[in-house]
Amino acid sequence: MTARRTGYLMVAVLLTAVPVTAAAPETSVRPLARHSVLENDTPKVAPVRPKARLNAAAVSRLALTGLLPPLQPTVRPVSRPVSEQTRQSEARPQSVAFLGPDVSARPFARPSSLVEEVLFGRRKKRRGSVCGDIDIQGKKIGKVPGKLNGCGIDNAVQITSVSDVLLSRPATMDCTTAKSLNRWVKKGVIPAFRGRGGVVEMKVAAHYSCRTRNNQRGARISEHGRGKAIDISAFTMRSGKVVTVLKDWGKGAGGRALRKIWRAACGPFGTVLGPNADRYHRDHLHMDTASYRSGPYCK
Repeated sequence: MTARRTGYLMVAVLLTAVPVTAAAPETSVRPLARHSVLENDTPKVAPVRPKARLNAAAVSRLALTGLLPPLQPTVRPVSRPVSEQTRQSEARPQSVAFLGPDVSARPFARPSSLVEEVLFGRRKKRRGSVCGDIDIQGKKIGKVPGKLNGCGIDNAVQITSVSDVLLSRPATMDCTTAKSLNRWVKKGVIPAFRGRGGVVEMKVAAHYSCRTRNNQRGARISEHGRGKAIDISAFTMRSGKVVTVLKDWGKGAGGRALRKIWRAACGPFGTVLGPNADRYHRDHLHMDTASYRSGPYCK
């Protein structure tokens, strides 16, 4: 046996023979409560947070004795102020009290007299419509013979208004041209003048006329002679203001509106000519439904 192993055995024997004891502490190991210093330097035990949940009365008593911080006042909801809409509703005359929102949120049925008036108006428009479209008002004429070879209309109509926009005088044309005119007014003219109070009338410079192009001798028959063209020279607003092609083209808001309706006509019509085309069209917009292989011709 080596000396090192002999030393280990002796240490183990000594540790076994000596009893191991621990002395009890003379004082408690629990931490003392914190002290708070008052204004007069008198130490006072700080309040200990109660383990049990206290009711409102107990908490209030502790707060009064200083053991708990003062309670924050209870925040109660405040009633909303009366809105302007409510005040107006309350001030509504008794004669129209049935319209108040506190009575019923459902809309009331339209009076029968109003329904009859609307239906009568639609029936009247239906009776006065042509070309199978209630927005095209006028009357049927039938066949219109021509004095020159190439003139005339087989099934002519006389148009008085399109999309509730009046024509300054009845215009004779075929239904293809009437439908193009209505589409142009609805999609181009009405939106272009909406910001100026709305358009109510268009001045017709020319419609059906058995003649040559630009009234030139020896020229081809104009589309006017076939009932496929119409010329518009001015537009009357609801306010009474008149926008003319001759005076307003290229000038201010009226000129911008004229540009818009000129562009809008290119498509519904096959030919659109304005003041930039030639000297014959400086005071009106010429529109016809002639078709070309290359598409609409607009200038």
